[in-house]
Amino acid sequence: MEIKGSVALVTGGGNGIGEAVVKHLAKQGAKVAVVDMAQKNIDRVVKDIKDMGGEAIGIQANVTSEADTARFIKGTLDAFGQLNIAVSCAGIIRDGTMLNLDKETGKVARKLGLDKWQAVIDTNLTGTFLTIRDAAEAMVNGGWPGLLVPISSVNKAGQVGQLNYSSAKVADALMPKIIIGEFLMRGIRNVRCVAIAPGYTATPMLTGMNQEALKTILEDVHLGRLIAPEEIADLISHAVQNEAINATTIEITGGLCYPNGIAK
Repeated sequence: MEIKGSVALVTGGGNGIGEAVVKHLAKQGAKVAVVDMAQKNIDRVVKDIKDMGGEAIGIQANVTSEADTARFIKGTLDAFGQLNIAVSCAGIIRDGTMLNLDKETGKVARKLGLDKWQAVIDTNLTGTFLTIRDAAEAMVNGGWPGLLVPISSVNKAGQVGQLNYSSAKVADALMPKIIIGEFLMRGIRNVRCVAIAPGYTATPMLTGMNQEALKTILEDVHLGRLIAPEEIADLISHAVQNEAINATTIEITGGLCYPNGIAK
């Protein structure tokens, strides 16, 4: 599938990995829809794309809302007439262990709150489902070649302190196999699905952390550095253009050797 002349929609496109993806696709000639919660981020990214000669629209939306999802899909179709690439980058973290003990009594003092569990599941799993489902509907009904890209994480292997996040990401990683199996059963041949599972990535949260702690994290990465968001964007571009890549989840970690925090 050609990127030039295609239409891409990226949720979470106002910062981090999503921003890198939407700009990378725009540089290659795609028309892009930037979907994000923060209007100021949308405006900045859309301006950047237009300043470099690309075509972009911005849509403020909450990916956990079915109505908002329908609205940003419709907005993309109204603006560009088709949809070929949908990348679900919107995500949040609300870390914490399931149980916390009182140091003196040894009894449970706090539990992981349902609010922290539900917020992550709603955004990282349900939000991904709604984006992928409605983008697929548009592609199938329009008869356009398409690629659906859920964003998983290497933490799909399980990460202590991230029961909510890991649960969502392992589910996201399973989507391509199941979705494409259903498409095969239903005779849907024009749409593919490929999930991407990044490792430790150079987003502001990691680059701004304590540098000694970051150095310790990178000891488990064979490449010896964080993954650049642009490298993830380049992998997605490759998946768009190589139609043999389908029904799978691709890790991009720089060679993370201990994704479960296993002691060396």
